[in-house]
Amino acid sequence: MPDPEAHICVAPYHDTSDVNVGGPHGGTDFLNDLDNGKMDGFISNFEGQAVPQCANASGCASSSGHGDTDTMGYHTNAEIPNYWDYAAHYTLLDHMFESNQGYSLPSHLGLVSLWSARCSSSNPLSCKSSLLPNQPPGAEYPWTDLTYLLHSYNVNWRYFVGTGGNPDCDNDAVTCEATSLSPAQPGLWNPLPDFTDVSADGQLGNIVSTSQFYPAALNGTLPAVSWVVPSTPVSEHPDSKISEGQAYVTGLINSVMEGPDWGSTAIFLLWDDWGGFYDNVVPPSVDGIGYGFRVPAIVISPYATAGAIDHSVFSFDALAKFIEDDFLGGQRLDPANDGRPDSRPDVRENQPILSDLTNAFNFSQAPLPPL
Repeated sequence: MPDPEAHICVAPYHDTSDVNVGGPHGGTDFLNDLDNGKMDGFISNFEGQAVPQCANASGCASSSGHGDTDTMGYHTNAEIPNYWDYAAHYTLLDHMFESNQGYSLPSHLGLVSLWSARCSSSNPLSCKSSLLPNQPPGAEYPWTDLTYLLHSYNVNWRYFVGTGGNPDCDNDAVTCEATSLSPAQPGLWNPLPDFTDVSADGQLGNIVSTSQFYPAALNGTLPAVSWVVPSTPVSEHPDSKISEGQAYVTGLINSVMEGPDWGSTAIFLLWDDWGGFYDNVVPPSVDGIGYGFRVPAIVISPYATAGAIDHSVFSFDALAKFIEDDFLGGQRLDPANDGRPDSRPDVRENQPILSDLTNAFNFSQAPLPPL
């Protein structure tokens, strides 16, 4: 990978640090990193260089060093033993793509609504696809999200939000001053309070503190569908510690594994965007704003295929598809028939390239024990 500032070319290396830095990861950064499919712009984009260029391109493979960025770094079980164990015992999805080519806010919008848009009014038909959606404060997302369907089908849900800070940035900066994050505070990682259908359906009370997750899991009173979103210092976003994030995730998963519902639970562990880190796989192109680069993803369940690596193509849209098939009889976020039309350009769950998450399960195997 060219590092024009240090005049070296960088190979992937084992990064033993407990804090990741990564790089800028907005829509423009995606295009710079991608570099027309050459996948060689990650370091030059971090350094603000326009054109990736090795000082000696023919010597890239044998060059060493990694300059001032950890973009090419990777971690092993020495740094992330629990994540490593989850991947080894359950199912690793190695082609999980971010649903769009942007940063955290479009990703979190995609996780709950399969779309990122800008809207000129409170009319859902006024919205147009955008990687720069209406920004808090004062944002309003009038298009339809998945909780509308869950409410319509009487399926109980909760969106668990960590109370603390949100360190992500509204622009291309790698780090910025953290803003507050809480269930009642709309933001980059908590967009649901700004969806008009959530308030219209009287569902704002379903956005709650993560502190409620642990007793609910241990007592077997979790809803049918849960999202769990962290805050600082456990988010692993720069400059949070990886070890603290891993401990937080382990605590969440342990509370499920120790509760009475482990035998009927599927946990999908993933990260919201690529963080500016290197990837070698060109993402598929979907409807102009997707897909983005790959993110780590693990399926944790008694019926996740044991010790498997699933190479199928997934995006965050596959999570919604799984929920819709499991609880909603296959109803999609489809303006033609979901009862609340908006102007989204396609039905993301029906993309031909999108695989089915049920293929990551083996319901004929003996149930896997908790770790």
